[in-house]
Amino acid sequence: MARPLMVSYHPIINYGDAWDRQKQLVQEIDHEEQQEHLLLLQHPPTYTIGSDRHPEHLLLSPEELDRKGISVFQIDRGGDITYHGPGQLVGYPLLWIDSSKGLNLHGYLRSLEQVIINYLAAQGIEGTRKAEYTGVWVGNVKICAIGVKFNRSRGSARRGFVTSHGFAFNIKSGIQNEGFQGIIPCGITEYGVTSLEDCTGKSYEVAQVAKELVPFFTEVFPYEASWSQ
Repeated sequence: MARPLMVSYHPIINYGDAWDRQKQLVQEIDHEEQQEHLLLLQHPPTYTIGSDRHPEHLLLSPEELDRKGISVFQIDRGGDITYHGPGQLVGYPLLWIDSSKGLNLHGYLRSLEQVIINYLAAQGIEGTRKAEYTGVWVGNVKICAIGVKFNRSRGSARRGFVTSHGFAFNIKSGIQNEGFQGIIPCGITEYGVTSLEDCTGKSYEVAQVAKELVPFFTEVFPYEASWSQ
């Protein structure tokens, strides 16, 4: 039976505010005080450094970051450094994962990748995986980065986790020439990044992609989505 999922879209929200919101929802979902959520949004220019902790992959000095107006956060998801900014659809699924059902972190990551792969297929694009890396690729360029955290349940007798963080899906053309130039994305030097518009030659609005993506999400994950007003 499909579980309820609350979906919301925010045109621009500061990274720190979104992170605080995730942490609040993780606690409330864990205590069964709140239903599961899918937060869809855009961030202002931001670099996030995951638990792999490779600060050398940030190529800009503090002065250059300040001049460009790019914030930096060291956060608790897996993975290395990535960029968030306007023109990119960020998704934070905050889901209860029942550990007794056998779904683990690896399986969850593959399911998130499948959502994006299925959406790309509907746009006439072949999205693929690379065995050594997380994320979704078109040929040898990454179109969607994925980094997540499993938050172990602390508030109930249920055995499992609440997910946080998620995916960053590049939509608008040229995004790879913006913040990605100041980092080694995900620590990967041999491959670049791309966007939905660059792959299709068509124009997309991020809000429209967010709306279109939800049925693909609920096709992979067993939820019935309702949009927050």
